[in-house]
Amino acid sequence: MSRTRVHNLFVSSDGYAAGNRVTFDAPIGDARALFSKFDGRVIHGINGIDDPVTVDRALFSMWGQGIGAEIMGRRKFGPQTGPWPDDGWAGWWGDEPPFRTPVFVLTHHRRPPIEFDNGTSFHFIDANAQDAVTMAQHAAGGLDVRLGGGPSSIRQFLQADLVDFLHLAIVPVVLGAGVRLFDDLVGLEDRFTVETIGTTSGLTHQLWNRTPRGTTGI
Repeated sequence: MSRTRVHNLFVSSDGYAAGNRVTFDAPIGDARALFSKFDGRVIHGINGIDDPVTVDRALFSMWGQGIGAEIMGRRKFGPQTGPWPDDGWAGWWGDEPPFRTPVFVLTHHRRPPIEFDNGTSFHFIDANAQDAVTMAQHAAGGLDVRLGGGPSSIRQFLQADLVDFLHLAIVPVVLGAGVRLFDDLVGLEDRFTVETIGTTSGLTHQLWNRTPRGTTGI
């Protein structure tokens, strides 16, 4: 059965998972410190990486395993707001976006899909969380669906109880401001079993696995 998964979601010690402002010059706003320990080379696996296989890299490499589609919020795709301008913008990632699957971008302003030669395609949908998951599952062909963020969109899926797995990487930095993941989610931990592991890099990884629905009263 297809699962809905979150991977490599970085959260500061004071609970922020993104900056307040996203611009063309600052795609992650003022939250750059969250990614100081992220090795993005391993998201498709550790093959070809000569560096040691650490716990951090092993967990980061789960990002692409068994994924057939992604759902992301509009701010992850770009900084624009309102109707889409005719500016040729196709995302932050150039000609080879790393997704290699259909990607569903949540937006109130539809536009034609964008397709790339490496299998990535962006589809712009105005949908609630449940309908977005249904569309992505159909496109995933039996594989899992990844929720790519940012934290505001992931929060919607947590509120709707649509998340089966959540991998957090807690970074020992204090941002003081930004976008929180866990606002309005009191009691969320009752739905999940949570495993925690610290690594020598200073990261604390949390693996949240949804308990079988119907066993928690939720």
